[in-house]
Amino acid sequence: MTATEPAASDAIAVDTSPQPAPGATPPRTPLAARAAAELVGTAALVAIVVGSGIQATQLTDDVALQLLANSTATVFGLGVLIALLGPVSGAHFNPAVTLAEWWTARRGGGGGVNARELAVYVPAQIVGAIAGALLADAMFGEPLVKWSTHDRSAGNLLLGEVVATAGLILLIFGLARTDRLRFAPVAVASYIGAAYWFTSSTSFANPAVTIGRAFTDTFAGIAPASVPAFIGMQLIGAVVGLAMVAVVFARPKG
Repeated sequence: MTATEPAASDAIAVDTSPQPAPGATPPRTPLAARAAAELVGTAALVAIVVGSGIQATQLTDDVALQLLANSTATVFGLGVLIALLGPVSGAHFNPAVTLAEWWTARRGGGGGVNARELAVYVPAQIVGAIAGALLADAMFGEPLVKWSTHDRSAGNLLLGEVVATAGLILLIFGLARTDRLRFAPVAVASYIGAAYWFTSSTSFANPAVTIGRAFTDTFAGIAPASVPAFIGMQLIGAVVGLAMVAVVFARPKG
């Protein structure tokens, strides 16, 4: 969900150079490769979320154990995906993160995705999310496309999405502001794992993942009618998160 710097060639050496903004990648990385990384990464993330949810419900009827299994698989899977694909595309896997980075770069004139990259990343993430849900359903013998009937329209769940997304944006851009993006695989995955439990919505915090999860009528699904409000709250959460970054990690005036 954010960029990570390339691994050092010498395990003993410590890289003290400033870290790039979330999503910043070497100019030599082709945009097609970055889009492919976003598509594959988002597909894998949704396959992990949906697949582990299906597996959990097949193994136990205890909802707490189901959520524990689902969140644990997501934590490990997301951390691996960020570590693997971060150096290629920034490992956003999330339109809210991509939009936040574009806005930050546009306002501050620093590194980050431009409008062309934004227009490529977001569709790749959405297509990947849908593909990941279909893949998970196929692996477990579920109908490939069966709209979810899991209603998530309650106001408290929408508030949970604002909180989950704001926290995610604060974490990612806070790491960038303090030159600690090397911790992103562990930090972001850990945050999402915790947010599964401390938010009422179980922390979707991702418009693309929300869309993808509407395609599966399983444990991790969300009814299509609930999707627009969830995405709206996620975008509000991204704005709140960026505002908190500006306050908490204010740059000194020179």
